[in-house]
Amino acid sequence: MTPRSQNTSSLPIAKSPTGIAGLDQILEGGFPKGRPTLVCGGAGCGKTVLAMEFLINGATRHGEPGVFVAFEESDKEIVVNAASIDFGLSSLIKHKKILIDHIQIPRGVQEAGDYDLEGLFIRIEQLIDEVGAKRIVFDTIETLFSSFPNAGIIRGELKRLFDWLKEKKMTAVVTAETGDGKLTRYGVDEYVADCVIMLDHRVENQNSIRRLRVVKYRGSSHGTNEYPFLIGDKGILVLPLSSLRLDHKAPTRKVSTGIPRLDSMLSGRGFYRGTSILVSGGAGTGKSSLAAHFVQSACRHGERALYIGSEQSADEIIRNMRSIGVDLERWTKRGLLRIHCARPGTYGLEKHLVSLHDLTVTFDPSIVVVDPITNFASAGNHQEVKSMVTRLIDFFKSRQITAMFTSLTEGDSSPELTVIGISSQMDAWLLLRNLESNGERNRGLYILKARGLAHSNQIREFVLTDFGAQLLDVYVGPSGVLTGSARIAQAAQERAEAAERETQFRRKTEQLREKKRQLEAQIARLRKEFELESQQLSVDLKNMRSREQQLDRDRIDMSRARQADHSIERGRPNGTHALLNA
Repeated sequence: MTPRSQNTSSLPIAKSPTGIAGLDQILEGGFPKGRPTLVCGGAGCGKTVLAMEFLINGATRHGEPGVFVAFEESDKEIVVNAASIDFGLSSLIKHKKILIDHIQIPRGVQEAGDYDLEGLFIRIEQLIDEVGAKRIVFDTIETLFSSFPNAGIIRGELKRLFDWLKEKKMTAVVTAETGDGKLTRYGVDEYVADCVIMLDHRVENQNSIRRLRVVKYRGSSHGTNEYPFLIGDKGILVLPLSSLRLDHKAPTRKVSTGIPRLDSMLSGRGFYRGTSILVSGGAGTGKSSLAAHFVQSACRHGERALYIGSEQSADEIIRNMRSIGVDLERWTKRGLLRIHCARPGTYGLEKHLVSLHDLTVTFDPSIVVVDPITNFASAGNHQEVKSMVTRLIDFFKSRQITAMFTSLTEGDSSPELTVIGISSQMDAWLLLRNLESNGERNRGLYILKARGLAHSNQIREFVLTDFGAQLLDVYVGPSGVLTGSARIAQAAQERAEAAERETQFRRKTEQLREKKRQLEAQIARLRKEFELESQQLSVDLKNMRSREQQLDRDRIDMSRARQADHSIERGRPNGTHALLNA
């Protein structure tokens, strides 16, 4: 029997990693290996940078040399432009890992003239053979169409080119500018359709935003949302959302809050490591102070902490926290704490997101504080801000980072509502409230939720002192919760009542002791009287016996004198006999 042939259509397609942070995650491995990929977008959206980084990462990380074919810029211009990003392109060119070639086609050339694409095929093959290339980039390929009046012939030639590249198993990236209502101006996507990536560069609310979307990917699943990306000094960074799976590990170790009594309210040792914590409350309730204690506790244990501020400068944060006994400056000098401050309106949400990502990767903290997260609401709409925070939470969890987010609650809103609606994604939620009574305002704290932890349901007064934050018991009575001076007055009253009870107890105790002394004295007197009576009774008994003995002797003597019978002499007579004889 002839063995059944394997169904190759069920096998996953081979992929060529791009090496671009986040993009391979969205593509679930990279570009299709041995096939062409189209990267399209408007001017300045990052097409050339993405293609160049794909080529360089292939040469440096995967041992796949590459060829960069430019139709618009010269090779020198490409090298100079790439120098602004830390690619090390010159060294790769020197060591024959990457080859850059500028193919210039003069305008007005007819397809039947001296130049056609056959010469282009020959030239590309020579470039591939020269470095043993496995990857190739065609940058701004629509230049070919602008040089030839008959676009139909060029499309046919391009199809032949890409079929030829597939035969040579070359992983190709083609960049092209978008057209009106089309992915590209001349419909290149009709022939480069194995994988199509759309880059977008827009301006919203005076903020520059770059986004990426995978339009299609034949034979592979992929992320389908729009993803923000940033071009930085190390290249492109993409931070995906939907491709992040809920497969985070769940550590059982704890991390202290920095406030001992708050730790005791959370089963004794604080939060689980790698969780997300929300601290919400109105203005002046102590959110930043609590976050500063959290940071200081981590630094005291030798852990790195990253503090992201958006309202004050680093020096202001250090000065203000020093007033409550929290010295953050010592930890910044030791390199355990980094404070990064930037106003939300400085740039768009995407840049903030990628900037935080880059800071986290570079500094590698175990604790991150974002204070406050609600300030980012001014940099985008509700859905955009929520999407950003969700990305941050997933990113921190993927690195086992314990993150604390502070959230400002508006004065008229419920304290259990957040501006950006991310409370459901938090593992623990602490609420700080202003408690008003007796003409004064005090702070209160309670734990609304703490997943996986048995926690207190009690309200504590949150007091900021010169020696740090403290949690005190509140008094709950008919008039409600007592804090501040009312709590102090109640405590003084209870101490006075306790002192009065102690005085009464001592007085009653002394009275009881006096009664005991009197009773003991009475017992002693009675005992003495008893002893005296006992002694007298003994004397009386002795005297009585002595008299009886004397009477007996007298009777005997009398009997002898009267010559009584012999029986009397022999012993004491009984009374009746003695009387008869008498």
